Amino acid sequence: MTITFMMDGKEVTAQDGQTLLDVARENGINIPTICFHEATTANGLCRMCVVEVEGQRVLQPSCIVKAGANMKVQTRSEKVVRARKTILEMLASTMDLSDAPDILTMMDEYGASPERFPDAERRESEVKDDNPMYVRDYSKCLLCWRCVQVCADDAQYTFAINFEGRGFETQIATFFDKPIPETTCVMCGQCVGVCPTGALKPKREYMLEQGKTPAEISVMNTGRKKRK
Repeated sequence: MTITFMMDGKEVTAQDGQTLLDVARENGINIPTICFHEATTANGLCRMCVVEVEGQRVLQPSCIVKAGANMKVQTRSEKVVRARKTILEMLASTMDLSDAPDILTMMDEYGASPERFPDAERRESEVKDDNPMYVRDYSKCLLCWRCVQVCADDAQYTFAINFEGRGFETQIATFFDKPIPETTCVMCGQCVGVCPTGALKPKREYMLEQGKTPAEISVMNTGRKKRK
């Protein structure tokens, strides 16, 4: 069934069941996203994709809200822009976004300044280097849930990682915080592929950033294979 509604003052059509984000993209309207990924189930966690729907008290996450007949939707109202800017400022004030180019671009677009929250507690974590495939740097993790989803029933059905802790102490971890080789991880790399911030990074890329040369990395990998 086809429905019609208004988006940014323009009449648009949608198929029954489509989300507002789907419709926006079909009509060339840019709605920024962070936690959303085509390979995972939309969950509306980050709220970066919020839009203003006439008659609704609060802003709506467009990645999960379905289009409805006769809706009036604004994707860049003053209220929406202010909310997105605040989200970006809160993220940047509490975590390392240096390896998140898409989010840094959003910050420039919205004029977001992390200095707005000078007393915010920073998320700090030592890099976990416990396997030959990738490293985990949770100081760069914004808890988008993408890695957990692809490791679980959105893709791999491995369930090697999940959330642990509560509140600000929440983080992605393995069961009982075991090293990756002692979990059900099959080294498929899908979690690394969907990470938007570099919290999960290929081991070779990480070592190059640490100043290792390709030759040194090759020697290290050869030594590792011999020890096995």
